[in-house]
Amino acid sequence: MSDGHSHEADTHDHDHGGHGDGHEADGAHAHDDHDHHAHDIESLRYAVVTVTSSRGHEDDTAGDAIESAVEDAGDEVVVREVVGDDFDGVQGTVDRLVDRDDVDCVVTTGGTGVTPDDVTVEAVAPLFDKELPGFGELFRSLSREEIGTMIVGTRATAGIAGGVPVFCLPGSENAARLGSEEIITAEAGHLAGLARRE
Repeated sequence: MSDGHSHEADTHDHDHGGHGDGHEADGAHAHDDHDHHAHDIESLRYAVVTVTSSRGHEDDTAGDAIESAVEDAGDEVVVREVVGDDFDGVQGTVDRLVDRDDVDCVVTTGGTGVTPDDVTVEAVAPLFDKELPGFGELFRSLSREEIGTMIVGTRATAGIAGGVPVFCLPGSENAARLGSEEIITAEAGHLAGLARRE
């Protein structure tokens, strides 16, 4: 599987996403901390899905990196799964996880490259009610320092599915660590809170 290669982008973008909540007053963005984070979910429960045809739970270094980042942020991984590079398997797994009451955020790792068996983006994107293009943009921006122009082969993406943020990261350990430490754990609580707001 191509995602295991180090040329899959590792990024360190950290955008606070304050321009997407639609709160504007007198033509200016309402960017006060008490408004911006009023709906944040304080303690998040994550599902981590590793997409691979070659690894199992025992050597899932990318999944381990995501779980470590989540725990370091004071949150919890409630489920980890390893699924093959199969469109229906990936789509069905993510769809099932976003419907769970004990899952606030889903993170996948693997299957975001350009080989024929890289199908994570194709499988997950149809589940999105809203896309979050800034995630992929930020991830690739951060990754550029490490892998240069090879970022063009990385299709990391994110969106909201059933009120749950879903992030799709490359399969390398470095990429998983970068995306989860620098972006996901910083913003998932905010995004999850906004996505569920009535």
